[in-house]
Amino acid sequence: MKSSLHTIGTALALSAVMALAGCKVGPEYARPAAPLAPEFKEALPSNFKASDGWKLAQPSDAQLKGEWWKLFQDEQLNTLEAQVDPANQTLKQAEANFRASRASIRFYRASQAPTISVDPSVGAVRNSANQPYFNKSLANNGVGDFTLPIDLNYEIDLWGRIRRSVTQAREEAQASAADLETTRLSLHAELAIDYFNLRSADAQRKLLDETVSAFRDALQLTEDRYNGGAAPLSDVTQARTQLQTAQVQATDVDIMRADYEHAIAILIGKPPAQLTLPRTPVTVAGPVLPGLPGVLPSQLLERRPDIAAEERQMAAANEQIGIAQAAFYPSLSLSAAAGFTGTSALNWFNWPSRFFAVGPTLSQTVFDHGRRRATTDIARAQYDSTVASYRQTTLNAFQQVEDSLNALHGLEIESSQQQAATTSAQQSLDLFNTRYEGGVDTYLQVITWQTALLQNERNDIDITRRRLEASVLLIKALGGGWDTTQLPQQP
Repeated sequence: MKSSLHTIGTALALSAVMALAGCKVGPEYARPAAPLAPEFKEALPSNFKASDGWKLAQPSDAQLKGEWWKLFQDEQLNTLEAQVDPANQTLKQAEANFRASRASIRFYRASQAPTISVDPSVGAVRNSANQPYFNKSLANNGVGDFTLPIDLNYEIDLWGRIRRSVTQAREEAQASAADLETTRLSLHAELAIDYFNLRSADAQRKLLDETVSAFRDALQLTEDRYNGGAAPLSDVTQARTQLQTAQVQATDVDIMRADYEHAIAILIGKPPAQLTLPRTPVTVAGPVLPGLPGVLPSQLLERRPDIAAEERQMAAANEQIGIAQAAFYPSLSLSAAAGFTGTSALNWFNWPSRFFAVGPTLSQTVFDHGRRRATTDIARAQYDSTVASYRQTTLNAFQQVEDSLNALHGLEIESSQQQAATTSAQQSLDLFNTRYEGGVDTYLQVITWQTALLQNERNDIDITRRRLEASVLLIKALGGGWDTTQLPQQP
């Protein structure tokens, strides 16, 4: 009867422990609300057609995926972008951080299983017969101690502390994966922007080379007129100054181009000395500005890797609250030891040399002068901090999209205005060249409109650069085709 009651009691105790092991203290995670708008405020440029997906009803992301830079249809850019992932050291650093965060999941998950250790030892002890308070009749030549213990320790996860630690590690690994994608997106966007700046510098240099040639012809004309007595010396000095100024501007563009080429080399993991890009001027008349698909403000939360990282950090911080609250409850652990111990190698593994010990340990902190309460308050404050960071990151994302849309729309208008201004400046210069050659106007008018035309032509190129850059920044602001379904799903 006693045996039966003992068996029933043991079964009930085990059942109670198993039931408690399924408990978890602390708040369940729910993603906090983020600031949203029903639609983006800024107007869209004309190349963003309804068929591209910029409509509220059925936004589509069919075009914006993966290698988004191919939308610009530039083979040199495609070649450079393909070298970022395998060679960029900043990206390798982010990838190593992600691998470390994945390994931390296994570290915390190991606590869900018992820890078994082996600590064999061999030793001999001989007590001195002359030590104080020692019975000399007990003196001997020493005894051996041969021990092979196997220890087992296992914490029963009564309140979910270990499970929450594993979940926290998993969520931090997902945040690290999103950080990796943020780094990847930023590096590819930076390369595209540097590349378009380089091509713009090539266009500026081509324009200045043509301008220097034209100014050299103008200087020869004024010298011929001066030698023939038809023009004053001031015309010659003004024409020479104009030529020299254009040459200085050409040299300055070369300095700027070299900086962009060096930056591109570093992005693809090469020393600047190992990269030389051919001069390829950007075309003012026909830059390839891709029509991008539309995204609703609510979808932006799922497409931005930086927002995803902040959201996963919130989830991890929520788990930390539960871990802190579990410290208020008792912990239960199971310890066991078994093995063999003998006085010599001859009787070490004899059956009588066996030993074992097993038993549970229940511990509870009775008084810690508010330490656990402070730890919980810290965890709650840190969670609130991640919520604020998540919402601020969301607001920043909306600002970046609105800024890029506004830039693209405004630059489209500015481009047409600038091209009209350039045409007018060219007509004015042609007119005053004719009047100067006919002796009607001074050379100062020619100089004035040469300067105006050059400035307007340089503005044409710069606006083209800014439109390309704004397109890249919009793609980056939309997440570059990434979405949260690409986050690694840990078992």
